[in-house]
Amino acid sequence: MASRGAILLGQCMPCIKKNASKIRIRRMELDKNLNMYFKKEEFFFAHDPEKVCKTGDIVLIRELPQRLTRLISHEIEKVVYPMGDITDPLTGKKVVVGKYRDQIEEANRLYGKSEKAFDYEKAPPRGRLEGTRDFTHGETYIKYHEDGKDQPFAV
Repeated sequence: MASRGAILLGQCMPCIKKNASKIRIRRMELDKNLNMYFKKEEFFFAHDPEKVCKTGDIVLIRELPQRLTRLISHEIEKVVYPMGDITDPLTGKKVVVGKYRDQIEEANRLYGKSEKAFDYEKAPPRGRLEGTRDFTHGETYIKYHEDGKDQPFAV
């Protein structure tokens, strides 16, 4: 459990609770027998009545002074990185695979741009394909049985 007033960085996961988001916090835990660190995941429910964060967003959460419900113990502070464009946290530059976009644009300027190359400047922001390919905005629910139908919002 986090200490009072602690700010945690985590990833938003699909959640069926109303006015809340499920946040996954990854930590490294030391195994003293092997003297090695292993990943440990903790899940917190954060108060999010405006549904600010979507599935896959990296968010900051802060512990509430008093729990709202039995499960909701934190609140969403802010969305640090929305899912989609990856930003290097040290430099603040956009990253594609292992290179900065500036480096890719410089190489395109020097050697000529391919006709098939993706243009990031003309790309629309996230949310354009809601309802057709992007289902992160939909209401999630628990799938109790397999009936053969497509259930894209089931958890």
